[in-house]
Amino acid sequence: MLASAVRSPAALHPAAKASKGLTNMLHRRALGVLAALLLVSVGCHEVHFEPRGGAGEIDILDNLFAVSVVDEDLVLASGYWGAIYRSEDGGQSWTKSNSGVKSLIYDISMADRRFGWAVGQLGLVLRTEDGGKTWTKQSTPKDEQGVHLFSVQAVSPDRAVAVGEWGTIIVTSDAGKSWRDDSLTIDETHPQFVWLSIYDQERVRNGDAVFEDVGLNDVSCLAKDTNYCWIIGEFAYLFRSEDGGDTWENGEILSGIKVDPIPLGYNEIEIAQESREVIKKFASLIADQQHLNIAIQPRVSAKEIRDFGKQDNPFPLFEIIEARIQEVQASIEAAGVLSDRVRRRGAPPWDYEDFLADDPEFLDRYFEGRLSDQPQVEVSIAQNPYLFTVRFADPNEGYISGLGGVVLRSKDGGRTWRYEDIGRKQAIFAVQPITADRAVIVGEKGLFRTTDDGGKTWEMPKDKIFDGIFTFMRDVSFVGNTGYLVGQRGMVLRSDDAGATWRTVSPKRTIEVAEAH
Repeated sequence: MLASAVRSPAALHPAAKASKGLTNMLHRRALGVLAALLLVSVGCHEVHFEPRGGAGEIDILDNLFAVSVVDEDLVLASGYWGAIYRSEDGGQSWTKSNSGVKSLIYDISMADRRFGWAVGQLGLVLRTEDGGKTWTKQSTPKDEQGVHLFSVQAVSPDRAVAVGEWGTIIVTSDAGKSWRDDSLTIDETHPQFVWLSIYDQERVRNGDAVFEDVGLNDVSCLAKDTNYCWIIGEFAYLFRSEDGGDTWENGEILSGIKVDPIPLGYNEIEIAQESREVIKKFASLIADQQHLNIAIQPRVSAKEIRDFGKQDNPFPLFEIIEARIQEVQASIEAAGVLSDRVRRRGAPPWDYEDFLADDPEFLDRYFEGRLSDQPQVEVSIAQNPYLFTVRFADPNEGYISGLGGVVLRSKDGGRTWRYEDIGRKQAIFAVQPITADRAVIVGEKGLFRTTDDGGKTWEMPKDKIFDGIFTFMRDVSFVGNTGYLVGQRGMVLRSDDAGATWRTVSPKRTIEVAEAH
């Protein structure tokens, strides 16, 4: 089961919907659609298989989304239109496996030379027991929901964890014969509850599972000790596990930018000029960092609740709270931060009467959530990065890559994270640590960088092979010093020196096609 912290992630999830207006909600969905397209990585292209001369010869121009490196010789890659490719000779020749499906396969993971899984669109889960030569479709609790599965980690030959949209986390311990649904759910205290439809709110009250509207994009376990696992997703969802994915706890991004709460008096709305300047300076520090938002959280005193928050007429208190939010927001916008990057946490529930019939304690719970020793407004960083990949070199040292050039670094096993500056704003689709100090990142438009100092600095490649790459590179994986990089139009590169130099092993003119089984 998931740890209780997972079921109430508002503190770590800055885009929690209870803190937004409808405009921000729509903006969030638009961002989600954009990022989903980046995950697909323009998979809908016009290239098709075409026979070339002899039997079994085709061009390999599929977009490749994932690679699993078993050892120096055995490597598998997956991607567009049900494509799974397999090489037993270090990439010199490739066999296209018969996956039996035409869906996009987002990820592939091998536990060893025989056993592994692949996942993809509409809840697709495939299992192999012969090293990827043949694949069998498996059923999970997500089949009827049709959610996309973005990542899978083969923890052992019998155990795997897969994640995807709508907070999906599913786990098997019996080789996929059955899957446990540990997906993120919503209860009446969850920030997303007030944004549910009336039908879904009633389902929550009846104890039915209603899942969080959040995409989990990657799950990864440490190769040398698979008890250590991590999950990341959109809008700074971060989790870590030390029991192979049975339970999870939240991680946290440390921004290093803070501001003390803005004090106010009883029934006071206008903030002091000194406080305005503090807020503007705070906001200006993140104005050009699009992955950071600002959260405004108003607090009221017990006396204000008694005097203005009457059960039969709470609107006077609502108006005080709303005015305090707007007062702070005006200073934030004056510093150049647009309103769509402001998260209004604890904003007044003007439609509270719609909830009272089914939830008589709704208003009391709202008041309790706003209560403080003195009136004030808390202003803080609201993490907003869209995260693609998480990888660790050992139980402590790890990286995350994300949209807009985001790289995060952890030195405590994923409990806390800090941003690293790579000097680019392109999407970074994958990161792979090779040692505690050395790592590589790959992304859109041929982006490739390496670090040899634990992420403090990132260097452009010296290998000229990257000079001619302008398409996306979607995944990179290493076993020892041997690594593979996959991307658009069938691109597969191999390195034998920890990513210092690379050579093209695909595409070639022809590829062998495995016979259907």
